[in-house]
Amino acid sequence: MIAARRLQRSFADGLIAEEVADLWEPWMREADQVLEDDALLSLIQQELARRFKKSKTRGRPGTPAEVVLRMLLLKHMRDFSFLELSREVRANLVYRQFTRVGGGKVPDDKTMGRLARQLRPELIKQLHDRLVAIAREENIIQGRKMRVDTTVVETNIHYPTDSSLLGDGVRVLTRAMKKVGSIAAEAGAKLRDRSRSVKLRVLEIARAARSKVPQSGEKLNQAYGKLLNATTRVVGQAKRFSKEIAQGVKRSADILQQAALEGLRKEIDTMLPRVQQVIQQTKTRIFGGETRAEGKILSLFEPSTEVIRKGKAGKPNEFGKMVKLQEAENQIVTDFEVYQQRPSDSDLLIPSIESHQQKLGCAPHLVAADAGFYSASNEAAAKEKGVKRVCVPNRYTKSADRRREQKKRWFRNGQKWRTGCEGRISVIKRRHGLNRSRYQGEAGMKRWVGFGVIADNLINIGRMRNKSAE
Repeated sequence: MIAARRLQRSFADGLIAEEVADLWEPWMREADQVLEDDALLSLIQQELARRFKKSKTRGRPGTPAEVVLRMLLLKHMRDFSFLELSREVRANLVYRQFTRVGGGKVPDDKTMGRLARQLRPELIKQLHDRLVAIAREENIIQGRKMRVDTTVVETNIHYPTDSSLLGDGVRVLTRAMKKVGSIAAEAGAKLRDRSRSVKLRVLEIARAARSKVPQSGEKLNQAYGKLLNATTRVVGQAKRFSKEIAQGVKRSADILQQAALEGLRKEIDTMLPRVQQVIQQTKTRIFGGETRAEGKILSLFEPSTEVIRKGKAGKPNEFGKMVKLQEAENQIVTDFEVYQQRPSDSDLLIPSIESHQQKLGCAPHLVAADAGFYSASNEAAAKEKGVKRVCVPNRYTKSADRRREQKKRWFRNGQKWRTGCEGRISVIKRRHGLNRSRYQGEAGMKRWVGFGVIADNLINIGRMRNKSAE
């Protein structure tokens, strides 16, 4: 049974509340009141109840919606892992009261991970929209200003090289085939373990790539040839294993073991096309000299990862997803988006204004962004939508009138305010871990970014509420 709130308070809850009353951070007390909103809890309760039809009314009591919401937000506020979250809430009385666990049992890390995976990205968006609506109702944001910028949230992968990706493929396929062999015993094709030779080839490629000797290029090609040959043979072996499981050659009389075999077959079938794609792109680059392969895969475990270049000297290539963040007054992020494929910044300005109008009910008086968002059509379209001052610089203009416009006081002040986007992105990355997503898959990336943005908004709303109460 999934309840919105804890059904009964204990004596320990009252004791904890009394003991830690003066230990709360001021913003946390205000954020605690914001999270009492029934609409937020209803969204979480409905999402958790989707697992079974009658979860709201039947079954043993599950983790209440308010505890799930508050623990996940605390996790992202403090950038804890699930293990750290469970340990810190158990040890900290303020956290126990904030998360509404009180004197009860704290959900362990595995439980919280399972509950987090049940929350779809669409629900995270709804939670964020509700929080923005609360900020608007309390006059924390009025919608007169809007600033927008993009950044990259990296996926949790190692630096992608062709040799390391081939090594990953051999390791994963070999591990799966060993598990199949332990279940199906001697039936069907036998496994030949090439892991050691592949590892040696990967190390040989790494040494040759670092060497500055003229002959290193030839050694590199020879090592890649051997690595590709070994990987191709492992792929062929994995295909035979998958086929034999499907045909019933490799099988088990035990129902659970047979289900495990089917799961391993699915894992092999998922990895095979990815490894084959890595083989193809490696051949194209090493022996064809073509570095820009179409649909290049950068990780076997996060195949949607993109190479994104943002012009940073310290990190010219970033591996992850493009994320848009737009803010209104008082550092409240009113909208965020994780893009399937990297768009041009100039294509995002007008949709951002439309999103601002939809959520806040008015066109912003001032729109500020960096030069990447500029185009003459964007400026004209923004003014048609009711924006009075479009503060987006054109660095390459030759018009004297345009240069004079960009030197006016309102334009310079707007650009000064725009630089707060850089600070907001920096804070969200450092404080809430948005430099790298620790959740898997595209849905995991959206969930990670969404919770990070909501956690940052909640802190800022709490601070503004506390400031206005003083």
